[in-house]
Amino acid sequence: MTDQVTGTLVFTVFTAVLGSLQFGYDIGVINAPQKVIMVHYKNVLGVPLDYPNATNHPAIQSTPKAPTAPRTPHPSKPTPTPRAEDETEPSAGIITMLWSLSVSSFAIGGMIASFFGGWLGDQLGRVRAMLVANILSLVGALLMGCSKLGPSHILIISGRGISGLYCGLISGLVPMYIGEIAPTTLRGAIGALHQLALVTGILISQIVGLDFILGNSNLWHILLGLSAVPAVLQSLLLFFCPESPRYLYIKLDEEDKAKKNLKRLRGGADVTKDITEMRKEREEASSEQKVSIIQLFTNSSYRQPILVALMLHMAQQFSGINGIFYYSTSIFQAAGLSQPVYATIGVGAINTVFTALSVFLVEKAGRRSLFLIGMSGMFVCTIFVSVGLVLLTKLTWMSYVSMIAIFLFVSFFEIGPGPIPWFMVAEFFSQGPRPAALAIAAFSNWTCNFIVALCFPYFVELCGPYVFFLFAGVVLAFTLFTFFKVPETKGKSFEEIAAEFQKKSGSARAPKAAVQMKFLKPTETV
Repeated sequence: MTDQVTGTLVFTVFTAVLGSLQFGYDIGVINAPQKVIMVHYKNVLGVPLDYPNATNHPAIQSTPKAPTAPRTPHPSKPTPTPRAEDETEPSAGIITMLWSLSVSSFAIGGMIASFFGGWLGDQLGRVRAMLVANILSLVGALLMGCSKLGPSHILIISGRGISGLYCGLISGLVPMYIGEIAPTTLRGAIGALHQLALVTGILISQIVGLDFILGNSNLWHILLGLSAVPAVLQSLLLFFCPESPRYLYIKLDEEDKAKKNLKRLRGGADVTKDITEMRKEREEASSEQKVSIIQLFTNSSYRQPILVALMLHMAQQFSGINGIFYYSTSIFQAAGLSQPVYATIGVGAINTVFTALSVFLVEKAGRRSLFLIGMSGMFVCTIFVSVGLVLLTKLTWMSYVSMIAIFLFVSFFEIGPGPIPWFMVAEFFSQGPRPAALAIAAFSNWTCNFIVALCFPYFVELCGPYVFFLFAGVVLAFTLFTFFKVPETKGKSFEEIAAEFQKKSGSARAPKAAVQMKFLKPTETV
């Protein structure tokens, strides 16, 4: 029987990935209005606008979130009295710290909530869990939307943190839900729509963040609070979405309701095959005990796979991609472009196009091969980005080298390191240890995201235009690790994957009973 794309399925998937759209919007929205928000911070805190360190500080220069250009000497001005300097220097440092917190509090919320997405989905059901999560989205959007009317730094940091809690939940709930409602033959493509909606949200935030739209001193608070729109829309539409048949059957043992919802999603077609698959999956789940996070590291059967899984997520985040996403406008300004914000939008557009392309590539090529190709390409691009920035003062055309290298860097990222770590982790583990493995992988991803968001401005101050040489070294190290330690998982059973791990670690232990990975297809998150 050929799987059909029904109206109910399209409606339900569209409704679910509105959450992913919010996720992407929240990631990118903080970029464009950096300058106007930091000026507002200074007004609220009473930091003099004409003090060099307050106006020319790297985190306040340019537009996006933090410094990237080589440090230029301060303008020649009369030396302030020691008292004035002592009073203003700490204030300028506080502005930098508050801006870093405005960026990184989002990741802190995601780190905390990433542990609870699966649990909430099991307790309330997938649909009701997304409804509850939207409460966090609305509260966060409300705080940021009202931030111009009160202590803006407190409201923005709090709102970003609460929005991060929402996105931490959604990063697990949306892929889980759309993966469970999708027909088997379409699960890979439909699952990848989560990532596609996410990067689309980033692109939308970049466009509406333009100065002549919402990214100006009068409307920046509306820009930050705009994520409430998809949250309200999704909340209304979720009342018309069917609960996951897989959740109803496997978790609640409600076969009749599962069949009813399946028929809605499949357009009345015969659902016997789907029920048979779910019955088999339920039997496999009941035959395996759940594994705790601690057991993943203490049990020798799981230690190698979980360490590889964590390294893949660390490679994704420490590759420098978030340095580009979070601080892209500053990087392009440092590269000498007169209108850097439009180049940033170009990055978002390329990110979206190549994410769509990866949906098809990942099913045709091996996961490991694509990851290696992506990482190798990113390594070369980081070299060219830094070379372009270093030589910019001597060769003006080097600005184009840096710009092209950044575009290619994003393309290579979305070919492999962007989507692949998420579903490779699921393929490393059978039903018992899989929930714990996914939780710790999501937590590590958010933690690395937080570290980059918090530390990148200071790395730029320390290294200047050489900062991407640092990322080049990190990418090279992770590329070598992948080549020697990461097995191919495409089309392999759990038994075969376990044997590959044992081969790479030199272990002679017998693999566990095979659990076919036929139900697993790519269902990316961030």
